[in-house]
Amino acid sequence: MKSTNQIGLGTAAIGRPQYINIKQSDMEVTFSLDKIIEKGNQVFDEAYNRGVRFFDTSPGYGLAEELLASWLQKKNDPKIVVSTKWGYTYVANFDPNAKVHEVKEHSLEKLNQQWTFSKTLLPFLKIYQIHSATLDTGVLDNHAILNRLHQLKKEHSLLIGLTTTGSNQLEVLQKAMEITVNGEALFGSYQSTFNILDTSILKIKDQLQQPQLIIKEALANGRLIPNGHYPRYENLYALLMGLAKKYNVGTDAISMRFCMDHFPNAQVLSGANNKAHLQANLRANDFKLTTEEIDQLYQHNIAETDYWNERKKLEWN
Repeated sequence: MKSTNQIGLGTAAIGRPQYINIKQSDMEVTFSLDKIIEKGNQVFDEAYNRGVRFFDTSPGYGLAEELLASWLQKKNDPKIVVSTKWGYTYVANFDPNAKVHEVKEHSLEKLNQQWTFSKTLLPFLKIYQIHSATLDTGVLDNHAILNRLHQLKKEHSLLIGLTTTGSNQLEVLQKAMEITVNGEALFGSYQSTFNILDTSILKIKDQLQQPQLIIKEALANGRLIPNGHYPRYENLYALLMGLAKKYNVGTDAISMRFCMDHFPNAQVLSGANNKAHLQANLRANDFKLTTEEIDQLYQHNIAETDYWNERKKLEWN
């Protein structure tokens, strides 16, 4: 097995009882904090044992950042790379019925507050990101924040990054690429949505080759797993299932491989929160799609506004 892996583990669904995704069942599941800790550590162990060395987390993901920091205390592997974020606070208090799950705040105070714990991820922490940078919060124009991030970059040899969400991903990325502090580019990492349905970042593919690119939502929050919720994707589902049969993998692996083949130097995040789903995602390492197959899948992309309007309708579950 390879010691490194293009697939990384995203922890958004690991440290809290709910995440934005396709609802698979109406059955109620009793939440247990002890169980989520146990399950999280099992997924970390499984990922590591199967060659995953890239882990992405956030204080906005419930216990995920804390769980990862604790798990890392038992590791002495310099190949492990961790990315974390600042800007979101988890406020649901592990209540599955909570109306609000996370609160966004792009202030200097929030940056400094969350850095206090995030720095415990050092020396594995290599990438520090603005969580869901947008134009409306003004974070990319806040010189106090940009200077503080530059300071952290220099003091701890970090890549400073940002994550993007929404139909204006390209606009945010292009603005970030122009930001300099003390005569040098501030950002060296970008985490953006890319999948069969939303291929918008291909428009600036050449500009994304040099920084560390991290791809999130490779399965479109579950929309790329064939289901009856989206009859508009019937032809895409048929194609995915045909390719899955050909390569003897799940349709999730086909979707992951689509991302990997487009951006071979990127880290493509698995959002699995259990061992079975992680194992299925990692099967994307076992094959490559042909150029014709990639083109066939690409034909199923949709407009960015349609993609994000559809995503907004997904519920926490």
